[in-house]
Amino acid sequence: MIYFWPTVFGGRVPELMTAKAGFIGEAINRAGLSGELRATSRELMRDIASEIEWAKVSQVSPEDFVAEIDKRTQKPRVNADKLAKVYTAYESVKKQELAIDFEDVLLLTAAMLEEERTVRERVQDQYRYFTIDEYQDISPVQQRLINAWLGTRQDICVVGDPAQTIYSFAGATPVFLNSFTNRFPDAEVIRLSTGYRSTPEITFAANSLLRHGAMGQELVALNDHGTKPSVDGYANEDAEIAGVLAEITALLQSGTQAQEIAILARTNNQLKGVERSMNKLGLPYQVRSTERFFDRQDVRDFLKEVRRASVLPTEGVSWIDELRTIAQPFLTGESIDGIAALLHLARELDADAGFSPKTLRSYLREIEDRVQQNNPPTMPVVTLATLHAAKGLEWERVFLIGASEGILPLESGVTGQSDAVIDEERRLFYVGMTRAKVDLHISHRQNPSRFLREAGLLS
Repeated sequence: MIYFWPTVFGGRVPELMTAKAGFIGEAINRAGLSGELRATSRELMRDIASEIEWAKVSQVSPEDFVAEIDKRTQKPRVNADKLAKVYTAYESVKKQELAIDFEDVLLLTAAMLEEERTVRERVQDQYRYFTIDEYQDISPVQQRLINAWLGTRQDICVVGDPAQTIYSFAGATPVFLNSFTNRFPDAEVIRLSTGYRSTPEITFAANSLLRHGAMGQELVALNDHGTKPSVDGYANEDAEIAGVLAEITALLQSGTQAQEIAILARTNNQLKGVERSMNKLGLPYQVRSTERFFDRQDVRDFLKEVRRASVLPTEGVSWIDELRTIAQPFLTGESIDGIAALLHLARELDADAGFSPKTLRSYLREIEDRVQQNNPPTMPVVTLATLHAAKGLEWERVFLIGASEGILPLESGVTGQSDAVIDEERRLFYVGMTRAKVDLHISHRQNPSRFLREAGLLS
């Protein structure tokens, strides 16, 4: 997009924003909603940003926003009329500041390819073959861009699993995967039915769940047999957390490595209670975010300071001590786990005889390699994650908590909601189950989730 901008649009290329919060805060003020929507609330900012992102990747304009929200099965937590006003003001703020967001990059690139024949022909000549992973999570604007890139050609390979479509709230839809052979009738379909992660017992339960939603390909496990997933019921949340942490404490004392254990939950709020209890017990943990590690603002800011320091001369100070000094201001609040992981990586590298020269520049080269490979540093601690954040990951032992009606499926997905909402909640449960390699422990409080019965784990 940047390359063709002067030719197609002219003028200065807009700046790509690194975070939406400041723009949304200004949009709230301009919309006259500062008294009702607090721009200081990080959770509120995330909710509004998510809704704007959904609208843009779904190609919904501010004018059509309220009408399209009415059609949605999952409603936003913020009033739709207010969201539409903020969305309108947000677009105005961006235009005034000559800034664009990532969704604009997709929209502008697609429009450029569709409307400018010379640009389209040049790009299509340069890129012949296309391979797309996680195709079940494609959004309408992404498919539009793919269509523009591809043109009339059929040189495309996609990989996807309709059983793992869990991002409809972000505009993702499996419709493009499910209709792929309609658009490409000559396409060869290869069904991957062998499971290499989980035991047959875990796989059997996950397959049973799949059958209730007609959700996708059942798997055949190649691993050795293990134990059947366990289900424990508790009277309330506190009792559930205490029971789960008692089991984890016993595992750690018996020699299980902390990084082999994960606690998964439907929502972030569930994990807050777990965090409090783990802090009291002194159990090591980190919270896994849905945001890619190296895209986190705190991580980006920290590495920016490291790069700045790496070009300055230092005498008598080891590189790792210098790194610790740089890290100090960042070791607060929600930044602690990310920066701690980067420091842990530094200690491992410093102890590695093959890591040479031992400098900040060498450390940054290691970081760049990890960015390219999407290989974030890890800590020897228990992982806490929502089901969305856990997608694509795996652990030896998984504790899936809150498997109760009203929580999983979530309250908004129970009463008066469509089958589509329940299906997505079921897919979330499936994703959670299939993160476990050896042991899967599921717990609930009071009314157990219908998904436990569907998986054959409760009668």
